[in-house]
Amino acid sequence: MAGHSKWANIQHRKGRQDAKRGKVFTKLIKEITVAARMGGGDPNFNPRLRLAVDNAKTQNMPGENIDRAIKRGTGELEGVSYEEVRYEGYGIAGAAVMVDCLTDNKTRTVADVRHAFSKYGGNMGTDGCVAFQFKHCGQLMFAPGTSEDALMEAALEAGAEDVIPNDDGSIEVVTAPYEFSTVKEALEKAGFKAEFGEVTMKPLNETELEGDDAVRMQKLLDALDSLDDVQNVYTSAVIDEE
Repeated sequence: MAGHSKWANIQHRKGRQDAKRGKVFTKLIKEITVAARMGGGDPNFNPRLRLAVDNAKTQNMPGENIDRAIKRGTGELEGVSYEEVRYEGYGIAGAAVMVDCLTDNKTRTVADVRHAFSKYGGNMGTDGCVAFQFKHCGQLMFAPGTSEDALMEAALEAGAEDVIPNDDGSIEVVTAPYEFSTVKEALEKAGFKAEFGEVTMKPLNETELEGDDAVRMQKLLDALDSLDDVQNVYTSAVIDEE
């Protein structure tokens, strides 16, 4: 993968996410509601809810919005009941794509997702067709120049699963999904602040796309991500901006 920079790619993704903040609150409220419904309303005993609340606070969501979402999830307040559903398929050059949704109408959602795949050159597949190509984990990315030895010692002490140095000098720390917040806080106390962090479905192998293929793939990803019922889109594609 000559010339491929993990750091540049992560910055590219982060920039696109920052540009879509209008949808962020809606997605976070849905996730908090579902997490509270499934595991109870106390973040201390519900790792998924804790992560959702931490993400909401990072995005400066008002506390009252968070509390209302939790109460809707636990049934203290009335609200829409959302169902989790995942769709899988292939993008440009066979790149794997997974689409996680929270919906109150699966018929509508599957039609919208299938339409986006077909319109932008992808193919929607069957359940499980690409899921095996991803690992559910927490991911923290540290800027080039970070001390690898010191970060590795602190990360492993904090309970991280792996520390991966990249060719471009950036360093990636991988955690178990619901240990993400704990490891992140421990590293910050040790003086290491990640430039980017999330719980994600990390591709085990990547498909690097350039030129027209990269443009077409980005259009497909944007179309999927813009759907109201879509929470997250994961892909094995690495988009080359140049």
